[in-house]
Amino acid sequence: MDAVGLLLALCLGLGLAAATGLRAFLPLLMVAVMARFDIGGLDFGERFAWLETNTALTALGFAVVAEFVLDKVPAVDSATDAVMTLVRPVLGGVVVWASFSGSDPALAPILAMIAAPVALASHGGKAVVRPGVTASTAGVGNPAVSLMEDVWAFLLVVLAFLAPVLIPILLALTVWLGWRFFRWLRRRANGLRTKPAA
Repeated sequence: MDAVGLLLALCLGLGLAAATGLRAFLPLLMVAVMARFDIGGLDFGERFAWLETNTALTALGFAVVAEFVLDKVPAVDSATDAVMTLVRPVLGGVVVWASFSGSDPALAPILAMIAAPVALASHGGKAVVRPGVTASTAGVGNPAVSLMEDVWAFLLVVLAFLAPVLIPILLALTVWLGWRFFRWLRRRANGLRTKPAA
């Protein structure tokens, strides 16, 4: 693989990992469906071929729905995030490894090792922002923020395959916007705490 191909592969891996940090099962389901129906030339190879089976796709579909629903419920979403702290980095590595196992089996595990901490960082950012949303909106804003995370995770996977060179820019923008949003939430929560009672 030449330098350009390596850069594109790295960008693709970053996008998939970041998406997995937001939603554990959605990126894996998306790439498994792509491999199953030979979309974009994605090949899981023999090692991860089981992910393309009806059983695996059905199980992933149920997991995606369960995560989608549970993440919309205040308090339950925090408990789910706590459980997913270890799951998301592992799945981030798996989704990247599977995506490259057929086309470049030597590079796949290296990219997977890079992907795991990226997924953990993405998950960590989500875990930091979400309590601020809960505190500043009494949990009312959690479903809306969760839905935005669903959409963003989906778009990251799509863009990772269609325009991987955009991924580093989008991730930098996401970090900046997330930091600004977190600061706004913290100011709002502090304002609510110091507001005199009527």
